[in-house]
Amino acid sequence: MLEIVSFILGPASTNAYLVADPETKEAVVIDPSWDGHIILKAAQDRGWRIGHLWYTHAHFDHIGGAAAIADALNPLPHVALHPDDHVLWRSGGGGAAFGLDIDPGPEPTIDFVHGMKLKLGSNEFEVRFTPGHTKGHCVLYVAKENICFCGDLIFNGSVGRTDLPGGDFDVLENSIRTQIYTMPDETLLLSGHGTETTVGHEKMYNPFVGMN
Repeated sequence: MLEIVSFILGPASTNAYLVADPETKEAVVIDPSWDGHIILKAAQDRGWRIGHLWYTHAHFDHIGGAAAIADALNPLPHVALHPDDHVLWRSGGGGAAFGLDIDPGPEPTIDFVHGMKLKLGSNEFEVRFTPGHTKGHCVLYVAKENICFCGDLIFNGSVGRTDLPGGDFDVLENSIRTQIYTMPDETLLLSGHGTETTVGHEKMYNPFVGMN
């Protein structure tokens, strides 16, 4: 069982997800996009302990709240990111190109690897390597709950932009076909922007990557 609180934060209206195991009260923030104090308060109000920050990728609008969260926690949370996005992370997530100076927060301590399993209480998250939007983009799949936290790989009726450094549409399309469209149709896709959708809906209606 997972409890999920979602937030829309920051200059790019980015979805951040506070995810907890209600039995152990352990929590993780997936893509702490902005305004870390808002995410922290939601965890504190529920008696949850944030032990991890997991980044689908290192763009500034997905890590902008990390420093504020980490500053309030002792010990520091474990931070997980794919190594191919470390350079992007170090540069503040590319925020400078948009006139934003981002404190990227604590150094990543866990390297995402395709197929690795992460535990949150009794829940298991499978890391799938899905480059295309950035070089190190990953999604987090919880098969037991039919949920995938898919960052900026795929959206409701759209896909992640590929015009920023490290983006490649052909690679992105392959990631969607091999790593998202192979999940059960009823799998809920919780994206980095916009409303939730399902694998089946996107296979049928996504205008960028259809199943035809």
